Amino acid sequence: MNSNNDPNYSPLRDVAQNPEATARYLADVQRVLLDIGKNLETLALEVRVHCRDTHVEGDRFYDAWLRAQPVERAFKDVLKNVQAVTKGLEKGAYKRRAHDEAVANTARKRKEKELEKQRKNHPPLQAAPQNPPQQGAQNQNLGYGGPTSIYDMGNRESA
Repeated sequence: MNSNNDPNYSPLRDVAQNPEATARYLADVQRVLLDIGKNLETLALEVRVHCRDTHVEGDRFYDAWLRAQPVERAFKDVLKNVQAVTKGLEKGAYKRRAHDEAVANTARKRKEKELEKQRKNHPPLQAAPQNPPQQGAQNQNLGYGGPTSIYDMGNRESA
């Protein structure tokens, strides 16, 4: 841990270096933002009721509603931004953990790639067949490698 006398000390540096600490910190910030969001939702409802109920003499029935719309839209935008920030905090914590996992797996992946490259460049020698074919014996493979002429059909029937 760094001391507070260090001019380059930053309390968030330690948090940033540990994915669990980062996740805890972001969860705390998210909790605060969710509480603020709840308060803003309540405030938005109260502002909506007040603005829509504020009538001026000579208003038509929808004039108060029209005057309230920009205020309601502003609160709606603020709530949407708070929700986006909380989702972004979750995503940030996930990406931070994924980054550490990727860093931890990089050395293993590089080693596997190097081994695969060596196998590709230097394939293992294949052992000779155990039983070499006899000169007088005939191979009975009846697949695509079979007779090349209708006269070489042997015991097979023609179509």
